[in-house]
Amino acid sequence: MDPMFSIPMLSILDRGVIYVIAHIRGGGEMGRSWYQNGKKLAKKNTFTDFVDVTSYIAAKPWADEARIGCYGGSAGGLLMGAVLNLAPEKYAACLAAVPFVDALTTILDPELPLSAMEWEEWGNPIEDPEVYAYMKSYTPYENIRPVRYPAIAAVTSLHDTRVLYVEPAKWIAALREQIDPSSPVPLLKIDMSGGHGGGSGRYTRWREMAWDYAFLMSNLGVTE
Repeated sequence: MDPMFSIPMLSILDRGVIYVIAHIRGGGEMGRSWYQNGKKLAKKNTFTDFVDVTSYIAAKPWADEARIGCYGGSAGGLLMGAVLNLAPEKYAACLAAVPFVDALTTILDPELPLSAMEWEEWGNPIEDPEVYAYMKSYTPYENIRPVRYPAIAAVTSLHDTRVLYVEPAKWIAALREQIDPSSPVPLLKIDMSGGHGGGSGRYTRWREMAWDYAFLMSNLGVTE
C-alpha cells in the first residue's frame, strides 16, 4: 500500500487520530527476499509483522495503546482476521472490508475465477497437503479463539465476485458464536448493489468511507 495523500483522511486527522500505514511484506522496501518471505509457506510473517508494528506504535509516547484500531480490505481483510486471532487484546476496533476470511474454502474451488491466480500468492492446497495444513493454521474462519475480541465490523457487497459475500457472513456468524461473550457484538454490513470496490460514484464512496471512519472512531472514543 503506497503512501499517498488522502483528502478524506483529513477528517480524522483533524480529530486527533494518528494514521499509520504498516509496511509489512507486500512492498519492496526491504528487497525482493523480504516480499518472498511473506508468501506461500512463509505467509504468517505478514501477520506477525503487523502485530510487531502495532506493538512498536503502542510503545510510543504519542500513541494510546488502549485505543488502536486496524483497517484492511480484501487480502488485507484476511490480514485483519488473522491478526485478531493472534493478538485481539492489542486492538480496540477492527474494520475488515470485503475480507478474504474464508480463504481456504474459496481457494479449494478451481472453478472460481481467481483461484488459479491466488495459488501464486498462497500456494495450491488442492495439490499440496503441506500448503493445505499451513493455510488451515492461519485462515481467520478456522482459527477463532474463545477469548475477548475488539469491536469488529465486516463490510462487503452482495455482488462482489472477487471475495464472495458469504465469506464475511460466515466469519461474523462464527465470531458471534465462538468468541468470549463479553466482546462487543461483531457487525456485518452488506451493500446490496455494489461490487468488490463498493458502490459506484464518488458520493457513494464518500458515504461508505464516512461509515467506516465513524465505526472506528466511535470505538476509539473519538466522538467530537
